[in-house]
Amino acid sequence: MKRALLTVCFFVIAAMAVQAQRYAIVDTKYILDKMPEYKEAQTKLDQFSEQWQKEIDTKQAALDKMYKDYEAEQVMLSEELRKKREDEIFVREKEVRELQRKRFGFEGDLFKKRQELVKPVQDKVYTAIQKIAVARMYDFILDKSEGITVIFADPKLDKSEDVLKELGVK
Repeated sequence: MKRALLTVCFFVIAAMAVQAQRYAIVDTKYILDKMPEYKEAQTKLDQFSEQWQKEIDTKQAALDKMYKDYEAEQVMLSEELRKKREDEIFVREKEVRELQRKRFGFEGDLFKKRQELVKPVQDKVYTAIQKIAVARMYDFILDKSEGITVIFADPKLDKSEDVLKELGVK
């Protein structure tokens, strides 16, 4: 009897182990840092960024000089000339801010270049992770590089539709 109980317990524990979810953890930042094409893309991105920053700095220096000249001559200018110079300064300030936004703002040139240069390398890494997940039958793969993030989850584990049904949403 004791032997039969032990055998049953063994099979129950084995069945539970088989049902356990399998997961893995990766560090995509570490992986990307080891890839030469990622380093090359980052170098190109840094070069573009530096070039664009120099362009903005040059325009900002010209604006600063224009403002200092205006401050020095302001007392000698007529009301009409003063207004004209203030308008010029305002327009130049607006141009510099617009250039900064165009180069470094949300969906600006730097964002677009990053998408063009870095995204293909990231996609290559994610594809490799997905192949490993499927081949080794992982249910989840977590990325520890920037906080814990799920980068792969077995679609059959997604219970979103069940939740919607429970809520009565089609």
